[in-house]
Amino acid sequence: MTAVISISPERHSVLIGHLLPVGSDLEQAAFLFARCVKSSKHFELEVIESLYLDAEDFEYQATDYLELSDDTRSRIIKRAHDLNASIVEMHSHPGPYPAAFSASDLRGFSETVPNIFWRLKNAPYAAIVVSETGFDALVWSVDARTPHALEYIDLGKKKIKPTNLTLSRVS
Repeated sequence: MTAVISISPERHSVLIGHLLPVGSDLEQAAFLFARCVKSSKHFELEVIESLYLDAEDFEYQATDYLELSDDTRSRIIKRAHDLNASIVEMHSHPGPYPAAFSASDLRGFSETVPNIFWRLKNAPYAAIVVSETGFDALVWSVDARTPHALEYIDLGKKKIKPTNLTLSRVS
């Protein structure tokens, strides 16, 4: 089953500005809460709310690594539960590199996704990494161990596609 994320162009623009701020070389993060709408062709994660993280939300923040604080992680899961929503994790990789998840990101997913999948009663989970050159994405909807591709992000009149550079490394 294919996956699509729908987000307004305005919210997307604010997200990119937050994730790739001018003059910063630190990784940034945000979380989206989305309602899952299933059809015979695909399922769509319709973004209903955003949470933009700041320095105090991280246990560690650097140019090549982020780690959320336990309080932040709990707050995100609780908010998704309260909204009966799926989580879309977003973070940045600053620099002129092709958009792809790092080995560290993939190790983190192997620990985090099963926990969140269980806590949110198998609600789909998506992760997006953005760089100056584009984005990559992974989606867990069938099980917490096997990600699949995001088909595109729907911005209304425009659809943008991920690089899918990571998928070949995890398939």
